[in-house]
Amino acid sequence: MLFGVDAKMQAHKCSASVVQSAGKNLILTAGHCKTTDKTAFVPKYDSSRTRLTPQPYGVWPVADWFTYETYIHNDRRAESDLDFAFARVKPVKGKNVQDVVGGNTLARTKSFYNNVTIVGYPAIGHNKSDMAVRCSTRTKPLPGYNQLAIDCAGMWGGVSGGPWFSSLDGKKGTGEIIGNVGGWNGGGILNSKDPMYNRITYSPMHQDHFFRLYDDAQHGRHVKYGKYHQPKVPYTMGGASTWKHAKLMSAGDFTGRGRSDLIVVWTDGEVTLYNSDGRGGFTSERQLMGKNGTWKHAEAITAGDFTGSSQFDLLVRWSDGEVTLYGDVGSRGLDWAGVQMIDPEKTGTWKHATQITAGRFNADKYVTDLMVRWSDGELTLYTNVGAEKKFSEEHQLKDRNKAWEDATLLTAGEYGGSGKWDLLVRWKDGSINSYVGTTTGKLGATHTVRGGNFGTWTHSTVMTTGNFTGNGRTDDLVIRWSDGETSLYQDTVTEHLGTERNLVPSTG
Repeated sequence: MLFGVDAKMQAHKCSASVVQSAGKNLILTAGHCKTTDKTAFVPKYDSSRTRLTPQPYGVWPVADWFTYETYIHNDRRAESDLDFAFARVKPVKGKNVQDVVGGNTLARTKSFYNNVTIVGYPAIGHNKSDMAVRCSTRTKPLPGYNQLAIDCAGMWGGVSGGPWFSSLDGKKGTGEIIGNVGGWNGGGILNSKDPMYNRITYSPMHQDHFFRLYDDAQHGRHVKYGKYHQPKVPYTMGGASTWKHAKLMSAGDFTGRGRSDLIVVWTDGEVTLYNSDGRGGFTSERQLMGKNGTWKHAEAITAGDFTGSSQFDLLVRWSDGEVTLYGDVGSRGLDWAGVQMIDPEKTGTWKHATQITAGRFNADKYVTDLMVRWSDGELTLYTNVGAEKKFSEEHQLKDRNKAWEDATLLTAGEYGGSGKWDLLVRWKDGSINSYVGTTTGKLGATHTVRGGNFGTWTHSTVMTTGNFTGNGRTDDLVIRWSDGETSLYQDTVTEHLGTERNLVPSTG
């Protein structure tokens, strides 16, 4: 607990916890708890004691604060994602605080959905017993922010800065922390008349910015970024209300960095490139095209290295059946005519190319093969696709049939780990199959990734696969759901989905 130092030791205003550090002298709290007044930390506070009856673990004066200059007190903007702080406390009687009470470990917040135990001290006006409150619950996203939300009774003012434990050892009194009370409007609902005022509580995600500050605090660094060199607030991809309008997605190594990024075509014709961090998240976005009438007519897209430059290209099938290849999208963008692969005035066939997905089914190095599912259920593999050969090497894997008319979504990736790519299909009933060992002569062996008749997966609306994590394989499945929520399934394999990570939280 944090106090403004006074004679009675009852003016507590925030909560805090000791965290492990090299100097054994750091505590974690919220950024809005930082003050220029004299402040002291009282671990395991006992309200029955006074200055005449010392606290069981002492009173530790705060000597120094570490926060981001970008954070604004009780902010409701994106900067509220930075509502965390570290403080260095002075030694007492030759000992450091961690030596006396132990220290909690810090871990990254890997998901918006976690089981947590929250501990904090409400202000005495709402807490006559002056005791800590504790709540075990499950987190969910705060839409539009890099923050977690929970619903727990008793979260009055004063719990700010309190730790969110992913695990807690009751005997030792320490655990693993993945969050702290803080964030939007200082960590809770703004309107005190709202019936949920003392229930809904937030925490910033503990990710790169958090651990950068933690490192600065351990080394006693006060980094002055200056007015025009502030660190950027943690990047968010936006909310589900926006992503409901993500019409098409495709993943590929558009920048030549050895990992995938994500291209999205929106319903208004805007096209956006999202840069991945290589750890299952995204760091920034770049508009390739502003909203326009032309790209509203894009009906299918896929990415591959059809030009052999080690930068992925984008292949687009338009509503009139034209097919266009845009080479080296990461460096050239989309504001040019591209290479016409199919002229709709000469053939109307490609109007019926319902789904397309590129892969390395036959090719040894570059992603130059294209799988097409036609409206009549026919399945065709085109190999060595490029600006010169176009679609000259055609291999029919399935003749026209009713069954494959129900193949609702197609993508391709290295699910089997063989180096070659496999086809992944989401069917009309929500089931998912992978086809491993596909060649120019036949479709690969069928594996069940997920069985049918699961209502949830009938709501998967857009699907692509990329290399977004650290294993070097294109096996991370991205799903945009009908409500706009967007998920990544890391390291998906032939017979089960990978670990789910939430990219865009649901509003529900």
